[in-house]
Amino acid sequence: MEKKWNLEKCRILSVMLAFLLSISVATGCSQSGYGAGIGSLRGGYGSQNTPSTGTTINTPGGAQGGSSGSIQEEEELLEVHFLDIGQGDCTLVKCGGQAMLIDAGVDGVGTQIQNYLTKQGVEKLDYLILTHPDSDHIGSAAVVINKFEIDKVFMSDYEKDNKTYRNLIRALDQKNLKWETPAVGSVYTLGSAQFTILGPVKEYEDPNNASIALLLKNGENTFLFTGDAEEEAEADIVEAAKAHNIDLKTDVYKAGHHGSRTSSSMPLLDAAEPASAVISCGEGNSYGHPHAQTLNSFRMRGILVYRTDEQGTIVAKADGKAITWNTAPSDTWQAGEPTGSSKKNSTSTEQPKTVYILNTKSMKFHRTTCKSLPTANREETTKSREELIKEGYEPCGRCKP
Repeated sequence: MEKKWNLEKCRILSVMLAFLLSISVATGCSQSGYGAGIGSLRGGYGSQNTPSTGTTINTPGGAQGGSSGSIQEEEELLEVHFLDIGQGDCTLVKCGGQAMLIDAGVDGVGTQIQNYLTKQGVEKLDYLILTHPDSDHIGSAAVVINKFEIDKVFMSDYEKDNKTYRNLIRALDQKNLKWETPAVGSVYTLGSAQFTILGPVKEYEDPNNASIALLLKNGENTFLFTGDAEEEAEADIVEAAKAHNIDLKTDVYKAGHHGSRTSSSMPLLDAAEPASAVISCGEGNSYGHPHAQTLNSFRMRGILVYRTDEQGTIVAKADGKAITWNTAPSDTWQAGEPTGSSKKNSTSTEQPKTVYILNTKSMKFHRTTCKSLPTANREETTKSREELIKEGYEPCGRCKP
């Protein structure tokens, strides 16, 4: 009986031991698997989000990387297409299968822009940058927004109360697209290229000065875009670049404000030292763009000039070392002329003359009923529209005198 009981105890102890061993093995496997899972998750998280030294570089889709190791070692071909869309701005930038559109021209050229982008193989815009809300820069933006998938939208924070701007906001809302004004010093990637935001530096009274400005770089090749920024904002851009340790020296300068004398100031050109300038303006435009003063400044500095009003769409291709063009530089150095002549359009002495309000600092003239009349640097004049344009003044974009 005692022997039988001892055998039974051995059997029970064996079962209990086997049970305890199975629990131990199962627990060990579970802990090992859990630990491996956490380790891989942490490794993946760290590899994507651990900050590296240097400036944070933003990529399409919202991912971020450090300034070292985020940019490909070999530069892909960067293409910059300055579209001929009349008196306005529209520039397509392509690199490494990604695309960016800077401005969208005047109203009525949406289909032209759409067809051009489609012909270039663009199905998605990684960035849509609308430098400021003037109608010759956002005029056909609603069409672009409706026709293309868009990742990021950058806009000046200057708003306008007109149909063109409302159409733009409506198109963004319909596509559930949020827009932002990028901070000065922010860096974004486009293929192997990257661009750094230079402006707007602060809030401005004039929407031209509120333009988004950027420096596009691919290897050793650089392109500078300043929208319609004028002398005040250009000076701020130069100072901001110094503060952020950004070298403004550039190969290609997209001439500010369609070649107006109110832009391309001496401090900016001194800092940028461009080898070439591209002027986007319409043939025979009423503003007289490009102005003789701007062309003379370029010529004295030995800057090669390309013009959409004379040469159509201009394409520059940069491989990181050299830039090639689809056309030779313009050699006319011909300044624009305001359409019509003062003799042809002048009224008789019996007819009342129109009174305009001048802003002698921004060099703009307004209707007396304009909602954005200047409070300082203000003068009244009865000079004709053509006379004022010849003197270098430009019509207000809001009241359109």
